[in-house]
Amino acid sequence: MTALHEYERLEATGLWRADGAAQRREVVVSLGDATLTIADMQDRVLGHWSLAAIERASAKGDRPAIYHPDGDPNETLELAEGEDQMIDALDRILRAVDRSRPQPGKLRHILAGVSAVAIVGLAVFWLPGALLSYSGKVVPPVKRAEIGTALLDRISRVSGSPCAAPEAKEPLRKLAARILGPQRSNALVVLPDGVATTTHLPGGRILLNRALVEDPEDADVPAGYILAEAVRAAASDPLQDLLQHAGLWASLKLLTTGSLPDSALDSYAEHVMVQPNAPVDPQLLIAAFNAAELRSSPYAYAVDVTGETTLALIEADPRASEGSRQVLADGDWIRLQGICGN
Repeated sequence: MTALHEYERLEATGLWRADGAAQRREVVVSLGDATLTIADMQDRVLGHWSLAAIERASAKGDRPAIYHPDGDPNETLELAEGEDQMIDALDRILRAVDRSRPQPGKLRHILAGVSAVAIVGLAVFWLPGALLSYSGKVVPPVKRAEIGTALLDRISRVSGSPCAAPEAKEPLRKLAARILGPQRSNALVVLPDGVATTTHLPGGRILLNRALVEDPEDADVPAGYILAEAVRAAASDPLQDLLQHAGLWASLKLLTTGSLPDSALDSYAEHVMVQPNAPVDPQLLIAAFNAAELRSSPYAYAVDVTGETTLALIEADPRASEGSRQVLADGDWIRLQGICGN
């Protein structure tokens, strides 16, 4: 979400405290596309803060600069003198997020008016399907990213923290940029467990099981899974899928308060981890593989080793003769395969 491309690889050291009773500990802070990642000195991830939900506790210009997640002032991050570049980046992002938000009370007033109109007779807003559709349309990208981060945090409690070996971070970004486009270079998350193959979240993230990068000999295989998941995500709005699962009252709360109930997020996170991937029209997949200059056969055989259920992808492989345009250099592929560290 940050449009601050000069900060894409920015890191800093700071002091992080998990809650009011915890001791402060030295951490490494990394600025990502939609999150601020906090890791200990052994590169173990301690937390992800949505950039759309960070507040500054200290006054502008004060050092140390103190930040906390929106709604949780007991968890803090201190950035001292000398980390001015990170402080400046965060302050610029906070200003950008603040400018993108509706004027205070405006959304609530609009939604209250919609509710009043519905009560007096506009039946369309009584229909759950229409209300769910409306809810999804009015939620801005910043809030979608925040919801996706909240779901990832819940999934990570079961799956384990996202794999993040330092030497594999850049190859993962290259893989995302190659398949999804440069603007989504931070969209991929590799998990040690929790999802069978791939899934997607509101805000654009695609989650991969570690086996997809550790087991194949050919980088075309995970690239194919990522591409197929991107096609699947484009077929239906991921936020609409969440709201459909959460139900009418969760959608009403999102409309009126700008947030979803914790119970709805918990339930959908569990659903995402066990829900089988929806089938994708082979013709759409073949067109996507062709556009990405990627062979479809490696993916097809990875899905079904016999090729019986994926025959269409094998027979119509758009790059069967000339092969894929390079997905990753050999060195990057080898480094990516060690992203989970063992």
